[in-house]
Amino acid sequence: MSATTDKQIADILATYGEPLAGNVWRVQGTAVIYHKALERIAVQARIRFDAPVIVRAERDEAVILVTGHMPGANGDRTEWSIGEALIGVNYRVSGRQAAYVFAMAEKRAKDRVILKLAGLHGLLYSEDEADEFKASRPDLAAAQAAAAQAAPAQVAPAQAAPVQAAPRTASAESRAVRAAPAEALAADEGVPEDETAAREVSASAEADLTARIDAAATINAVTDLMLDPDTQRMLAAMAPGLRDEVREHAKARLVSLGWPARNAGKARKAAAVA
Repeated sequence: MSATTDKQIADILATYGEPLAGNVWRVQGTAVIYHKALERIAVQARIRFDAPVIVRAERDEAVILVTGHMPGANGDRTEWSIGEALIGVNYRVSGRQAAYVFAMAEKRAKDRVILKLAGLHGLLYSEDEADEFKASRPDLAAAQAAAAQAAPAQVAPAQAAPVQAAPRTASAESRAVRAAPAEALAADEGVPEDETAAREVSASAEADLTARIDAAATINAVTDLMLDPDTQRMLAAMAPGLRDEVREHAKARLVSLGWPARNAGKARKAAAVA
């Protein structure tokens, strides 16, 4: 995706108080946004939806029509879209996962309507638009990689040899988190006696990333840092509460650097809804 497109997306997201960093990632050059981010945009834009119209209803398939309205200076804007979900075709379900074709069809339709009303249609896709988009989510990808790394190391309790952990300095711990944050936490998953160490590593990662955010001198530098794959892996390895704190800190840093826009009207609007 070009820098021009990045700027277009960032400027539009800014009008709704949402930064590009932490909300958008790329799949083979295609920009993808989290469903939750679109839900927040819908709230800020005061989008309201009509009751959905069911176009097709089958056991393994649902097609739903959704219409949305957004207030504007010249009256309401209205957009509609179709959401489709067919198991085995455009909706993949694993053996143990329950299938919710109507819920998925509704989410896809609503996300498309939000993208249209917000002026993001053609620039972004919702994560629910395709299975490969959702599968590539930075947090899920990092969690899967961590699980794959941890799996070979699991042994039966009777076979496990006692290992005494060597003391680690703060600087060494910080370097380890930067090098392999997901793996560092994954090794402690499901091992109660190591929960304290895992929390310490997570807290160290948060402190390290927060310091790097503070050191970023420009809006672009903060955005690049948050979109960096290593940063995404680090965020994915954190506890949800810490991850949210880091994202809020990044947003605050962007605001302090002059984000969301040089346009005073946009800035006031973003400040009002943030």
